[in-house]
Amino acid sequence: MSVPVFEEFEPAADCGCPGCAQRRRDLALGLPVRSGGHPAAHGARRALVLVTAAGVVLGGGGAGAAVALPRPAEPAGPTGPSVPVVPAEGDTSATTPWPGPETPQGGRGPLHGAPGPGSQTSPNAPGEPDPDSAPTGSQISTASLPRTTRADIINRAKLWVAAQVPYSMEKYWSDGYRQDCSGYISMAWNLRSNEWTGSLDRFADPIDRTELQPGDILLFHNPANPTRGSHVTIFGGWTDYTHTSYVAYEQTKPRTRKQPTPMAYWENSDRYVPYRYRGVISGATGAGSTATPTSFPGAAKFGPGANNAYVTQLGRLLVDRGGRKFYSQGPGPKWGEADRRATQAFQLAQGWKGKEADGIPGPDTWKLLVTGGGRSIGGSGGSSGPSAHATGFPGRGYFRPGQSNAYVEKLGKQLVKRGFGKHYLSGPGPRWTEADRRNVEAFQRVQGWRGAAADGYPGPETWRRLFR
Repeated sequence: MSVPVFEEFEPAADCGCPGCAQRRRDLALGLPVRSGGHPAAHGARRALVLVTAAGVVLGGGGAGAAVALPRPAEPAGPTGPSVPVVPAEGDTSATTPWPGPETPQGGRGPLHGAPGPGSQTSPNAPGEPDPDSAPTGSQISTASLPRTTRADIINRAKLWVAAQVPYSMEKYWSDGYRQDCSGYISMAWNLRSNEWTGSLDRFADPIDRTELQPGDILLFHNPANPTRGSHVTIFGGWTDYTHTSYVAYEQTKPRTRKQPTPMAYWENSDRYVPYRYRGVISGATGAGSTATPTSFPGAAKFGPGANNAYVTQLGRLLVDRGGRKFYSQGPGPKWGEADRRATQAFQLAQGWKGKEADGIPGPDTWKLLVTGGGRSIGGSGGSSGPSAHATGFPGRGYFRPGQSNAYVEKLGKQLVKRGFGKHYLSGPGPRWTEADRRNVEAFQRVQGWRGAAADGYPGPETWRRLFR
């Protein structure tokens, strides 16, 4: 009796049969995590069975025909059919079907440059710190990360949506980034390398879901089996006041898309962790907005003859801290007497005299304005100052997650007084909560505002109308 000969079998990346699925898992778990746990993505070589001329089948004497295991239908997205899952041993995530194919989130890799197909360029410019030099699993220092604004992150994400970039774990788009979900985040964050779901957290800090802002991400990495469910999306903003749905930018089959998505995702929702890129510069997310850097840009950016974005940002910060009365128009990029007088008024409010209150911002002035510290123009105290008695808007920095001060409590009491306190289960109190945000949002919507103008965070006009 002749014995059949089997050719070595390599699993296809897109085959849904139990054999290929199990083999892909074995390969993924057999590789070190820092290498991606990445199964080979070659085309499957079909097992070649050589039988005797008499047609003898292994294990039986009768003639028979090969039976092909049925392949699952191609997934049609979150609302389409799910791919059947074959749970791996100990893999709890497989208890809920994933609405797409098994997609191993490939290992880290350099950017692919433009000189030619397959060419690779160094992910770092000369003299720049190399993120790869950090030990696996350690956080990348903020100083070594490319700086970017939230507006830039969203605008970069939109580029792939407009281009309808096809999903692929093997191909690279013309900008050098891998065409899978983690490569998409690497591109949007302007990283110097192609990351994967198992390494993106090194470039970010975990946050609470109530703190999500456009440009943050929602990440689910399954360390036990990266091929099962690992995915990441870009948070583009809430779709409505209930915060149960958001606009997600994501790279998934068949191509990049932007669409309303249940918080946090269609499946495995509770396993998605919100992260914020450590290199993001605080600032507005609107088109053409200029971010406020946390570090002082230098005295040369201010004073007679100065004309730049930092002057505009200074003016806006001063307006938020009670300096509106000094500006008949603007603020704008050209330095003027209004900027000097508003700056001086803020400095005098801190109790500074002489050269410390000359109307030209220095590092200390800038730090207090950016962080919301110190006393506002008109005598109202900062987060570490006295109780808030003044009616002037104290600044946006007091009304953010994690803040606790007298202004928050004053805001809450006024909301209740005006009939906008239905979201309070207790309080209001000095600590900023989601109830505060939702009540403010309700007040803003009654003013006829929508979108970013009704985000639940009070600004000067919200404050003025609420207390008038």
